[in-house]
Amino acid sequence: AAFLAALLLLLLQRRAPARRAGGGISGVVSDIFQDLIRYGKTKRGCGQRPAWLRLLQVPKRWFTHFYVVSVLWNGFLLIWLFRAEFLGGSLPSWIQHVHRALGRDSQSEDTGNEHFSALLVLLLLWLHSCRRLAECLWTSVFSNGVIHIVQYCFGLGYYVAVGSTVLCQVPTNVRNGEVLSMQICWYHIVGITTYIWASLHQHRCLVILANLRKSRSGKVVSLGHSVPFGDWFERVSCPHYFAELLIYVSMAITLGFHNVTWWCVVMYVLFNQALAAVLCHEFYRKNFSSYPKHRTAFIPFVF
Repeated sequence: AAFLAALLLLLLQRRAPARRAGGGISGVVSDIFQDLIRYGKTKRGCGQRPAWLRLLQVPKRWFTHFYVVSVLWNGFLLIWLFRAEFLGGSLPSWIQHVHRALGRDSQSEDTGNEHFSALLVLLLLWLHSCRRLAECLWTSVFSNGVIHIVQYCFGLGYYVAVGSTVLCQVPTNVRNGEVLSMQICWYHIVGITTYIWASLHQHRCLVILANLRKSRSGKVVSLGHSVPFGDWFERVSCPHYFAELLIYVSMAITLGFHNVTWWCVVMYVLFNQALAAVLCHEFYRKNFSSYPKHRTAFIPFVF
């Protein structure tokens, strides 16, 4: 809801540009709002920030920490869930206490193939984090951009929470160590196929962005920004954000379409990535006069 509100407020500000406050409460609130929703190159679009706000920033390259946390934490959860489903073990008591507090124990028995679907989604989430970590370490070329410390802390917490959310979809009888049969369903195949397709395109787009700062030999020659071309960049300004959304949609499909909790996660990713895409699109159009006018910000032909 917070990202949706921020997106709507940003769009309203763009349609009706207001006078920039020179000081006072409104000026401080505006500075804080812009600082919280922007990161990296898009922070340049909000002008010179007050010195006290610049104290609350960390390097954008610390994005890497998100995926380190995710690989370790969700890998830990994956091992425990694998033990519960295949070896008859039970999840740690503290995890079960958390799930009980969240009310998941109201469903005590598996109503279909939910236990296997949750295992697949947790595996996909872990593989996604492994790939993103590898890309941060060996593909992406980070500039001297920054992110707000609140964004950084939120990101760390998010990757802990999202894996726990998957685990909450596991019925009680599985969490207590009851071994159940596994059955591959059609929606598992559709979901995994969509996941692979979106992941391949996201990787290609990230390679395109990285190559803008490299020579043909692979040496980094610039930390500036250029207009990317190729793959999904021909249609949208931020195809890697669109691919991120598709990856989470693929996990919703793998869970069988009907999991309301995970669709809430998808909605969060939608508004979060849409906000970032609008800001990047704005940056490209403002700084490159020949920027292709047919490109949309986030979703091809739509937005």
